[in-house]
Amino acid sequence: MKDIKRILAAIGFSKYSRGILEYAALLATRLDSQLIIANVINIRDMQAVSGIQSMGYEVDPQEYKEGIIKERKAELEKLMEGLPVDRKSLKTIFRVGHPLDILLKIVEEEKIDLVVMGPKGRTDLQHVLVGSVAEKMFRYCPVPLVSYRMR
Repeated sequence: MKDIKRILAAIGFSKYSRGILEYAALLATRLDSQLIIANVINIRDMQAVSGIQSMGYEVDPQEYKEGIIKERKAELEKLMEGLPVDRKSLKTIFRVGHPLDILLKIVEEEKIDLVVMGPKGRTDLQHVLVGSVAEKMFRYCPVPLVSYRMR
């Protein structure tokens, strides 16, 4: 079995995010691995902003994206408080796109050895156990994937 050198914690800022980060940080510490945290801004949100702009409203998609990233970075800092993570080796990634496609690209580009993610906080019956992105990641992720479950 190959060494686990890079762990990706995929978070969506749901109620599971703190637990995902805690678990991924614990694994990274015990395995002496680098922790990479990724969040994807869904392209649908950006398309909605562009749609509003096309109706004549003054909305700048680039400013919207930068504002969302700034907010999420601040929220991530709060979630990270007290976690046993070597901040020097920590990497954060914020990207816009289709979450599944972007996460799979990150796995490849960053040479990820293990992914930690959780279910999205959806309540529809189809996604009660596993969110749609997590469900697809289980099918297509080329590396082991650990699903964090809230206790």
